[in-house]
Amino acid sequence: MADVLDLEPASEPVSYRRYRARLRAPWRRRRPPERGLEELRALRADDEEQAPPGRRRWLPGRPRRRGLLRRRRPLWLRALRWALTALLAWVGVSVVLFVISSLSATGLPASAASALNGGGLPPFSATTILVLGSDARPAGSKEPGADVGGPSRSDTMMLIRTGGGHSARLSIPRDMMAEIPGYGLGKINSAFAYGGPGLAAKTVERFLGIAINHVLVVNFSNFPQLVDAMGGVTYTGSCVVSFINGGFRNGGFTLRLPSGTHHLDGAQALALARTRKNHCNAAETDLTREIRQQKLILDMKSQMLSFTGFLHLPWIAWALPQTMETDMGAPTLAGVLASLALNGNAHTALLYPTGTYGVSGLTISDARKRADVAAFLRS
Repeated sequence: MADVLDLEPASEPVSYRRYRARLRAPWRRRRPPERGLEELRALRADDEEQAPPGRRRWLPGRPRRRGLLRRRRPLWLRALRWALTALLAWVGVSVVLFVISSLSATGLPASAASALNGGGLPPFSATTILVLGSDARPAGSKEPGADVGGPSRSDTMMLIRTGGGHSARLSIPRDMMAEIPGYGLGKINSAFAYGGPGLAAKTVERFLGIAINHVLVVNFSNFPQLVDAMGGVTYTGSCVVSFINGGFRNGGFTLRLPSGTHHLDGAQALALARTRKNHCNAAETDLTREIRQQKLILDMKSQMLSFTGFLHLPWIAWALPQTMETDMGAPTLAGVLASLALNGNAHTALLYPTGTYGVSGLTISDARKRADVAAFLRS
């Protein structure tokens, strides 16, 4: 037939290549694409021309630095990448535990939060925090001067100012006489028994003329767990012998520390912070205890920022919010902790009394009080 085309057979047979797909682990590097023989020869010739003398020549199948064929990263670089990944994961777990613990921790009543002046977000702005510790003791306690049952007073009163370039601490003696709103003149630690942390904040604010932004009440029941979570704390000081809650003989705790450096566990650190009567030195007063508490706080901070503290970071992150009752949420509390860590050692001072009132009350002159407050706000 004239209309039928006369097809000539192909000069070369048609070849087909089959590809088989398979799953590849995400950490497996892709193999370099297969290339034709002529292309590989061209790449080899180009590599030999550009390679400096004495350098190993590229061979087919050997990774190259440029293009699609890359040289495998050095071992130290891969190790560094894995170390950074592990570091970020460790910190991330700690942050998650800190947030969860903050949400589950006991907060302050609304009446206490309404008595505060708010304030900015540290570490970007200055924030003043009133730290309180109750003198409530369990039933059966035989510790001298302890309040067993009934309303508890603030055994510890300390102002912390941090953020905005400020870093200072000011301890207030528990027996300092002050005007308590609605109750008249009395020892400043009685305000906590009359109206809780809210009234204590108003009393300190009126007494010193300092706006209180936040309140933090230390939970002494959980304090030993915090110290143990950070691996203990190293403390250096003079001789201390005290019998907390009547000592071991009465079901309490006996602390004996010779002069020098000691590594304390949680129970020992709590006993040291609560020591009111030191049988090793009868001349000590509550003022000595305030100084000892400030020193213990500095040692705890150093422990948290040490390598050992970093290894214990998840445990610290969980225990820290459980040791306090505060109006601060997780972001504000984290900002305060970051500010305390970044600003170095704070200016530490004590509102030192200049006189006495009655049997055990303490007084301070207006001039001395203004000077101490000015130094606190300036630091």
